[in-house]
Amino acid sequence: MRHTARSRLLAPALIAALWTGSASADVTLAGVFADHMVLQCDRPCPVWGTAQPGERLRVQCGGRSAETVADAEGRWRVNLPPLAAGNEPLELVVEGDERVVVRDVLAGEVWLCSGQSNMVWRNESSARAEQELAAADFPRLRMFTFARTQADGPTAACHGEWAICSPQTAGKFSAVAYHFGRELHETLERPVGLVVSAWGGTVAEAWTRTGALEEVTELAYLAREGNGRKAQNRPGVLYNGMIRPLIPFSFSGVIWYQGEANVSRAWEYRTLFSTLIRNWREDWGVELPFYFVQLAPFRYHARGRVAPEACAELREAQAVALGLPRTGMAVTMDIGNPDDIHPRNKRDVGRRLALWALARDYGREVECSGPVFRSLTISGDAIRLTFEHAAGLRTRDGEAPGVFEVAGMDRVFHPARARIEGEAIVVRYAEVALPVAVRYAWRDDAQPNLENGAGLPASPFRTDDWPGVTGGPGERE
Repeated sequence: MRHTARSRLLAPALIAALWTGSASADVTLAGVFADHMVLQCDRPCPVWGTAQPGERLRVQCGGRSAETVADAEGRWRVNLPPLAAGNEPLELVVEGDERVVVRDVLAGEVWLCSGQSNMVWRNESSARAEQELAAADFPRLRMFTFARTQADGPTAACHGEWAICSPQTAGKFSAVAYHFGRELHETLERPVGLVVSAWGGTVAEAWTRTGALEEVTELAYLAREGNGRKAQNRPGVLYNGMIRPLIPFSFSGVIWYQGEANVSRAWEYRTLFSTLIRNWREDWGVELPFYFVQLAPFRYHARGRVAPEACAELREAQAVALGLPRTGMAVTMDIGNPDDIHPRNKRDVGRRLALWALARDYGREVECSGPVFRSLTISGDAIRLTFEHAAGLRTRDGEAPGVFEVAGMDRVFHPARARIEGEAIVVRYAEVALPVAVRYAWRDDAQPNLENGAGLPASPFRTDDWPGVTGGPGERE
C-alpha cells in the first residue's frame, strides 16, 4: 500500500473518470465526498468511487468500517454503518493500494436543495443581507454547491465543493437553502449539510429522467420531441448532469423551488411535477421527504405570453403533488413582489420549508401549513368555506379577507365580500343569486391577506373544475 495520505477536493479530470476507470486507476471518491462535508447520520451511508479492478478496499469513518472489492470496471461501493450525529470532526478514510483521506467530516442532517433561480438566489442579494451575513457564523452548517452541468446521458461527474458557513462565505450560499438549514441547525442542535443542485430558468422536465417521462402517456412527447428551448432545458439533461451523480448519497430529504419556467404549461405540470418526485424516489430507492415552494405573486401576464390566471393554475398544479405521501408546500403569497420574479425575502421561504421538516421528520410540535381549503356549503347567496390548518384564522392586515370571487352557472366570476366566522369563511355576492363556485387569489399577481394564527398564509384555491387557460382534461390524448 502506498501511504500517501491526502486530503482531496477531487480535480475535474478525476471526477470525470469516476465510473469508467482510468489508466492509473488511483483510488478515487465521488466528487461529493470532500473536505468539510456532512454525512447523513442515523442511517447507512453509501460511499463509492473507483480503483484498480479487483482491488480490495476498506472504508472507515467515526469508528465504522466496511470492506469491498472493485468490480471488473474498477467501480466500488460500500454502505457504512450509521453514524451518530456529532460536532466532533471525523476523517473519512479509504484504503486500498493507496490511502485517501477526507478531513473535517461531520455527521448530521443532509438535505438536497434543487430547482431554478429562486433556489440559486444568493444571500448577498437577498433582503437584510448585511445583517444576515454578519450573523452567519455557523461552522457546523455546510453547503456543497454543484456546478451547472448538463449531460445527454447518465454521468458520474460531480463538480463542486463544500464550504463552511461563516460571515465571509455565506454571501455565496443559496439563500433559501441557508435559511432552511439554519433553522434546522439551531432547532436540532446538530450539524446540517446542504447540497445545492440548481440552475436558473430551467424547466421541470430537464430535472426528470427521460425514461420516467416516457412512461407517462401525456409526457412521453417531451422525451421524444424535447421542447425546442435552451440546451439546459432539454428533457433529462439536468437529471443526468446534476442529480444522477448524487445517487445513492444519503439524504434526509429534498427541498424544491421551481415552476416559474413551466407557468405556460401549468396543466401539464400537474402530472410532470408528481412524475419528477416519483422518479427521484424510485432512483434513490427510498421515499424521500419532498418539500416545495408554491410560487409567489408576480405579473407573468405582463410579458404577454400567458393569461393572468396561468400562474394560479401552476400553483394549483403544485398543490396536486400534496396527494403524494411525505410532501409539503410552503406558501409565499404574502412575500412576493408582483414586479419581481425573485422575491428578496428568502428568510421566510427557508423557514417555512423547515417547518415541514421539523413537524414531519423531526417530531416537533409546530404548525407547518397555512389554511388549506377543505369544503364548501351553499345556502342561498352565501357560501361557507372550511379549512384545514385554520386555528386562529385571521387576516394579516386586520381588514376583511380579500381576493375572493364567486360565479354562478354562467361561469363568470365576480369579486365577493368575505368575512371570518371562527375557522371558516363566509362569502357572498348579492348579484349572483345561485352561486356555484368560489375562487381565492386566482391570479398571478394576487395579493391575498388570509392566514392562520401561526402567521402562515392560505394557499390559493378554486372549488370548480372548469377548464383553465393552460389546458384541461383531454388536452393530449
